[in-house]
Amino acid sequence: QLQLVESGGGLVQPGGSLRLSCAASGFTSAYYAVGWFRQAPGKERAGIACISGDGNVLNVVDSVKDRFTISRDDAKNTITLQMNSLKFEDTAVYYCAADRHPIGCTMTSKQYNYWGQGTQVTVSS
Repeated sequence: QLQLVESGGGLVQPGGSLRLSCAASGFTSAYYAVGWFRQAPGKERAGIACISGDGNVLNVVDSVKDRFTISRDDAKNTITLQMNSLKFEDTAVYYCAADRHPIGCTMTSKQYNYWGQGTQVTVSS
């Protein structure tokens, strides 16, 4: 059974850092593109980063490009989102998603069929 589990969320002060992990099980993550999404209260879920199955294609939205980094460790079947210089507006539930994509990756939620349960990130002083 294909499963994704996020971890690493929590409460952090502005300017702080968090490292989110997406642990994949039930499939070999190296064949799957993975995206990170977030949903703030009252807003739609939005893609913020993705990485291709082979790790060669990485995309990060401009609004967080200078602060967030996506990476994958296929030996551990884990995809990581490193978040630095966090801001109040980064507060959201963060989700990882996976699916087979022959080339590259996408930050369109409809193109992912497998989702984790989400992890809360709260940036507050």
